Amino acid sequence: MTMGALSWFYAKLRGYYPLAYLALELLTAFPIAAGAVFLLSFYYEGSTGDYFIVGGVALGLTALGVTVTLLRIRPRMGPIQRWIRGDRDPESTFAAWKAAVNLPVGMVRRDVMVPVIVVVTPAVIAAVLILGASWPAFFPLFGAAMVALGYSAILHYLIFEAGMRPVLIDISAHLPPQQRIEHAGLPLRTRLLAAMPLINIITGFVVAALTSDEAGAAALGVDVLIALGVATTISLELTVLLSKSILRPVADLHRATHAVAEGRLDDVQVPVTTGDELGELAASFNAMVDGLRERERIREAFGTYLDRDVAEYILSEGFSEEGVELDVSVLFCDVRDFTAFASGATPKQIVSQLNRLFGVTVPVIASHGGHVDKFEGDGLLAVFGAPEPYADHADRAVRAACEIARRVNHDGEAGELEVGLGVNSGHVIAGSIGGGGRLDFSVIGGAVNLAARVETATRETGDSVLITDGTRERLSEEIDARSRGRIELKGIDDPVALYAPDLGDSRRDRATSATVAGRQER
Repeated sequence: MTMGALSWFYAKLRGYYPLAYLALELLTAFPIAAGAVFLLSFYYEGSTGDYFIVGGVALGLTALGVTVTLLRIRPRMGPIQRWIRGDRDPESTFAAWKAAVNLPVGMVRRDVMVPVIVVVTPAVIAAVLILGASWPAFFPLFGAAMVALGYSAILHYLIFEAGMRPVLIDISAHLPPQQRIEHAGLPLRTRLLAAMPLINIITGFVVAALTSDEAGAAALGVDVLIALGVATTISLELTVLLSKSILRPVADLHRATHAVAEGRLDDVQVPVTTGDELGELAASFNAMVDGLRERERIREAFGTYLDRDVAEYILSEGFSEEGVELDVSVLFCDVRDFTAFASGATPKQIVSQLNRLFGVTVPVIASHGGHVDKFEGDGLLAVFGAPEPYADHADRAVRAACEIARRVNHDGEAGELEVGLGVNSGHVIAGSIGGGGRLDFSVIGGAVNLAARVETATRETGDSVLITDGTRERLSEEIDARSRGRIELKGIDDPVALYAPDLGDSRRDRATSATVAGRQER
């Protein structure tokens, strides 16, 4: 039955599908039982009526064995049926997946004695009695029946496993990606080492039976032993070699996937040792890892040239290039008398001093929950409240500005450079701005321009930090701000009321920053 047909039956039967498919699959036991009785007729002389009776007994016992097996397996289908009918919380989903994966192997491991006790043993006893054979004939007949049973078991396992595939595909779609999957089912090595010799045993036994001349128990016993001997010597050697040719590339892929899961991309390379589908799979895996390395390099570049929080936001599904209107606080920081400093310094000194300055300011901004929107020569623009929508973005921006002023202007952590800082709060447009193949995630609007003008006013008032009335209104009572009156700013029509916040105690504010940073990490 094709996968499409199985999926169709699953869609129609839903919760009844696993039991219905198992019942249908177990019907294959009947032709196997009939075939075993047919092969028996080549070894023992008996009337047609005798063999019809033996066949009837064998089929009746097979029906009983199928019924017992269904009754034993049905309770193990409970998690699957409950999940299909709507019980789909994470624990129930994993329990259903585990039950579905383990059903085929459970049928072989837990229920293998059912056909031995219910079918094989009484059927062989009945054959000995009906055919009038001697009691020692029980043992070769039992051995031949066990060969047929082994063939039936591996056939049931493979067919039942294929039939559970639509169910497992459905359940797997609801498993969380990080769900740890326990090893279940028969390992591939066991399947190969069991199936291949067993195929040779049953093939050899059938050929021997068809060429037999009713030589009785002795011939049957010899044929079974010869088939077993060939399967465990010549055939087993070829099976081992075949399994190694398949399992070694699979093991290479398994180790590589674990390395990728642990984030070790640099040293992952699967050797392409075959020219078949497994070799093609290995090459495809290597190409995928190259793509992951490239993506990781992009992430690292984003983290170096772009604020990491913004990089994560751009790569997230919630990012929209169309732009959104947000209420934020904007911090503008600029070096005072930078032109004079630059005229007397070498390029190396200029870059070194600016990197030292930004090495102080950028971590402070990040510790208070803000991000650097852009660097503008000797200054920078930082935003609080986007992309993370903090309700206290004004407090965060002012505290960050005060800490930068203390550490740079008062404590001298940035060397001889001093800065002025302006903070303004209001509505901005946040989105991807650019063209010609280049975009920049940024904030634009009057609130941004005003923050830059406020920073310029620090040169007139002599304050390290100035904030607007819009920012002061959004502050909590914990931050004191002294009025500097209404000041005319370049490009602004009306005078703007400005305030100088109390820079506060350096050690207290640094402890606050560390607390905020710790909360962000958690």
